[in-house]
Amino acid sequence: MPEGTEDDEWGEPTPDVVLHTGAEHLPDPEDIVLASGHEITPARLEEARRLLDEEGAAGVEKLLP
Repeated sequence: MPEGTEDDEWGEPTPDVVLHTGAEHLPDPEDIVLASGHEITPARLEEARRLLDEEGAAGVEKLLP
């Protein structure tokens, strides 16, 4: 990866140890709602909980392009 410059608007790269794919952990209901592009509301959180209960992490795949 190229080194950043002083006027690099992106800043420093994120260390690899901080990045994760989600394969290690089941996503939270909040993650499901945000992945769908909606604001977090109690009704959407409940729907996301239901989706996780029924389909597990595979439910997220339905929301991503």
